[in-house]
Amino acid sequence: RVFARFLLLLLGFIFWCAAAALAFGGVLVILMYKSYGYLFLESFLSLPGWLVVAAALILLPTGVLAVSVSVKSSRYQQGALMYLLLVLLCLEVSSAVLAQFYIARLAYEMKSTMGYLVNQYNGTHSQSADSRAVDVVQRKLQCCGVQNYTDWLKATAASWHLHSGKARVPESCCKEKYLHCRGDLVHLEQLFQEGCLKKLEDWLHFVVLYVLWCCTVVGALELLAGVSNCILMKYQPFHDLRFL
Repeated sequence: RVFARFLLLLLGFIFWCAAAALAFGGVLVILMYKSYGYLFLESFLSLPGWLVVAAALILLPTGVLAVSVSVKSSRYQQGALMYLLLVLLCLEVSSAVLAQFYIARLAYEMKSTMGYLVNQYNGTHSQSADSRAVDVVQRKLQCCGVQNYTDWLKATAASWHLHSGKARVPESCCKEKYLHCRGDLVHLEQLFQEGCLKKLEDWLHFVVLYVLWCCTVVGALELLAGVSNCILMKYQPFHDLRFL
């Protein structure tokens, strides 16, 4: 019983730190969707992120209850703690499953959408939303093309880069330190040569794995808290159902 109290007290403080880690992961997912949402066909990509943020918010009062129960065992607080732990487990399992489900699907969607945008590109100074989206992605990720910079030479709508009589890539492929770069392939050292797809996939994998591990670790800690709470409840059983 003493060990259960100590463990519950310790877990209560850990839950506050875990809430910050979960919130960080959820915000990463949401920000990724807001930054690159036009590359994904599904509009509910941010759902796992919002679920994780909700779990982080619920984890804060759960930590308070865990500390309170470890100090003074109240039947009502013990019951409320068990309910919150169950809700948190449901949210975290849902987030982990959705994140794992999306990762394979989104990789295919990104490749398809980026290939389409590259083929429809019609110039760095174009007013087209698709062209501007390509420039934004290449500047943010410091990349060029889908697989690499040679994708621009295979684009079907490629007449824009032949006006000057020589092949070139969009100016958004230029490294920032080269102020006079115009995407000329003669000076490859001035260009980002790595493709955007790999960088996006690496970032997506990092975000999803972070969320998965956070949910797994926090879920295991919540199970420990539930067991500790059950041990304390055993020594102070409920005599009626008013706590419900």
